Amino acid sequence: MIGLVEATLVAFVLLTALATALFRDVLSAIIVFAAYSLGMALLYTYLLAPDVALTEAAIGAGVTTILLLLTIAKTVRPSTDALFERIDVPALVAVGVFALVLGTLAIPGMPAIGSEQAPVWSNPDVTQYYLENTYKETGVTNTVAAVLAAYRGFDTFGEAVVVFGAAVAVLVVLHREEFT
Repeated sequence: MIGLVEATLVAFVLLTALATALFRDVLSAIIVFAAYSLGMALLYTYLLAPDVALTEAAIGAGVTTILLLLTIAKTVRPSTDALFERIDVPALVAVGVFALVLGTLAIPGMPAIGSEQAPVWSNPDVTQYYLENTYKETGVTNTVAAVLAAYRGFDTFGEAVVVFGAAVAVLVVLHREEFT
């Protein structure tokens, strides 16, 4: 059974996602998108995934919002009176039906948080190995942090390099007019 906190977070995320797609004013869409990212970070935290929540808050709400705001500052912002574009009703209905079908088919099949039916328990030997040996092998008390930093260290480092490279590329593009 879905609780009040989960339902509120899901409703907030869905409303901000819809508002982001429908707002015509770019600045408004960026602000609502930042709220969406923070809502997702809260939802991930509630679902006991603090590493994903931290990444979503830092990249989604932080870096992406700053880069989008810098892009607006460097480009011409058209003035608009209407906040919403003309809505394509058939497309909106199709997306709504798809979301409804997906929600009714997928959500009931998901295991409850902490349930033994969860996929993490589908291979209990591996899970148990990490839970029992993480501190001995890495010295890190948080198993998730140990997996990300020690066991998957090169992968995490690679992801950080890609994000850094993307940030440098965006900054170069934004400052390109100063070099010409």
